[in-house]
Amino acid sequence: MKTLPEVETAKELMNEATKWSVMRWLREKKRVRRAADQANAALDRLNGEIKQRWPENLRIAYQALATDSAGSKANGLIRPKRSAIAQKIKDADQEAYRARMLAEKTFDEAEKRLSTGLARQGCVQAIQSWELHEKAIREAESCVA
Repeated sequence: MKTLPEVETAKELMNEATKWSVMRWLREKKRVRRAADQANAALDRLNGEIKQRWPENLRIAYQALATDSAGSKANGLIRPKRSAIAQKIKDADQEAYRARMLAEKTFDEAEKRLSTGLARQGCVQAIQSWELHEKAIREAESCVA
């Protein structure tokens, strides 16, 4: 997987932000949110690009996991091995998504409470979510034909 500059920049900023004072957080919170949004968008874009390059039967298997109707329609076309691979990637994607939502929730709560402690925790969680997303993308990339 190629390194994404948006993600690297956001990670650096988040690591720096864990040391900020309350006043610095108040001044820089929009910058932090913007960097996080850019990192998430870059990861989402790359993830989508990689999945577009998958073999069709893997795309069908992955999509079948998302909806019951697609699952029943596609079951005859999916080899069990493809389905297991799709499930593994889907699980990695969901883990990354849950981590992202946790970080966003923590940042929202930090802003409501004006809590630098929660903001710092949100920074750590955001970095973890990007690392999980990168891991999921590497897993997806291993399936490109």
